[in-house]
Amino acid sequence: MSIAHRIVAPGEADTRLDRWFRRHFPQLGQGALQKMLRTGQIRVDGKRAEANTRLAEGQEVRIPPLPEGPKPEPGRRPVSPEDAEALERMVIHRDASVLVLDKPHGLPVQGGPGIARHLDGMLDALIFEAEERPRLVHRLDRDTSGVLILGRTAAAAAFLAKAFRGRDVEKTYWAVVIPQPQLAEGRIDLPLAKLGGPRGERMEAVEDPEEGVRAITDFRTLDAAKRRAAWLEMNPLTGRTHQLRVHAAQGLGTPILGDGKYGGVAAHMDGLPNQLHLHARALRLPHPDGGVLEAAAPLPPHMQETFRFFGFEAPRTPKPRRLAPAKR
Repeated sequence: MSIAHRIVAPGEADTRLDRWFRRHFPQLGQGALQKMLRTGQIRVDGKRAEANTRLAEGQEVRIPPLPEGPKPEPGRRPVSPEDAEALERMVIHRDASVLVLDKPHGLPVQGGPGIARHLDGMLDALIFEAEERPRLVHRLDRDTSGVLILGRTAAAAAFLAKAFRGRDVEKTYWAVVIPQPQLAEGRIDLPLAKLGGPRGERMEAVEDPEEGVRAITDFRTLDAAKRRAAWLEMNPLTGRTHQLRVHAAQGLGTPILGDGKYGGVAAHMDGLPNQLHLHARALRLPHPDGGVLEAAAPLPPHMQETFRFFGFEAPRTPKPRRLAPAKR
């Protein structure tokens, strides 16, 4: 590759120079980028620049010959400035080992049949100053919003993935179900089995434990609207596919609002948004560098609209915090 020059596009204004390079050249490592900046190989409008230089629309960036790097992994693609900015806005906590995102409704976490745009394919936009690309350690359904954790190094990702597998993570979900369940609180202990079908992955509750895998969910009603609907807090003690959706629809007999897959027409109500009303409200988990991380995400817009309709009042969303280990 020879020396090239590129003009900063309107949507890239006020972007840090190092982030701009990662968006356009994800194969370039932080060390190599810093070396090129120190030696003046990278310039902005002909002048030396720092990694934290903020770019302006129309500026010219000098791009020296860059290493080719490994071929992109399947599913990865160049991240557009618009997508990169959207992903950066999702970040609600960042430290040396962990990123916490507030994932919006409708964004797939990983690719699959017919899914070209997904979070895992755009994680180059969230490298920031790190050497490595962040890694997924768990997942949320496409239509579930809320707290999603990423490991910023291989070691951190392995630690976090082990915490999720070992049930060391406390998960809190909020859901709106219709109608109100007969029980105000309790535990759903209902095995789940995977079914095939033309519409993709689907789970079903089964009576015989030998036919499925055990799935356990604790729940309690936080508010209700004249038995027409209820706002539930749900705490899954296991991590099965679609567990909360099946437990609400088949375990309680009250599907989550907007969940046509498991509730059919009974999961919809005239005048209310049709999106799935399931939100990963909070996580509490061990931090790779010690202590405990607590993170929460505010309700997505469609659930805010439904809360206003029913008069539900959600508490203020606390800022993420890392608690120091308890002294012995």
